[in-house]
Amino acid sequence: MKLVDRILTIVFTATLTSAVWIIVGGSLIENATSEGQRDSTRPAEAAPSPEATDTVPGGTMSAPETPGSGPDPLDTNVVRAPASSAPGTLQIPVLNIRPSDLTDTFSDSRSGGDRLHEAIDIMAPTGTSVVAAAPGQIERLFKSEAGGNTVYVRSTDGETIYYYAHLDKYAEGLKEGQRVRRGQRLGTVGSSGNASEDAPHLHFAIMQTTKDAEWWEPANALNPYTLLTQR
Repeated sequence: MKLVDRILTIVFTATLTSAVWIIVGGSLIENATSEGQRDSTRPAEAAPSPEATDTVPGGTMSAPETPGSGPDPLDTNVVRAPASSAPGTLQIPVLNIRPSDLTDTFSDSRSGGDRLHEAIDIMAPTGTSVVAAAPGQIERLFKSEAGGNTVYVRSTDGETIYYYAHLDKYAEGLKEGQRVRRGQRLGTVGSSGNASEDAPHLHFAIMQTTKDAEWWEPANALNPYTLLTQR
């Protein structure tokens, strides 16, 4: 009888233990799928989808005040110099300015250190001609609080945007969609936007983008100083 009692005790204990684990395990699974636990146990499911943004050039939403001040850069395959920046093909976009006259301000801080400049300032007297650094098509003529009178020119391969800001005036007849050649006049140096009237200059930026990206979308900034001086 003692042997039988032991066998019955073992069977009863095993059965009871299994039942307990089934109940506990079921509770854990239920808790893991509950609304209160999704953020920690199932973050992918809990994360909301990003809301669509109806951003249309010329619509109610304005473009970023300056390139690089918006969201994260585009996920382009490789950050590279534009095809038109081969030696001798990228022109300094302000007349009568030599490579030795340029200063590398690409990594300077702006807005009290909140952002990088990601462009160079080419100092010149008001009214000095601003010309296209490379051939392309005028993507947008845009006036912003920061950049003033600006021009966005997309390269012929569609993968680079040249940004010219603080213009005093646009060249006569300049319009969106117009194709421009290297060296073609775009306007004149000035102090429009937030530039100081005591220091007129051209704010010049080069941004690597993709063919299907709009002019106002974020892009990867390239250093114009390096490309214009071939350093």
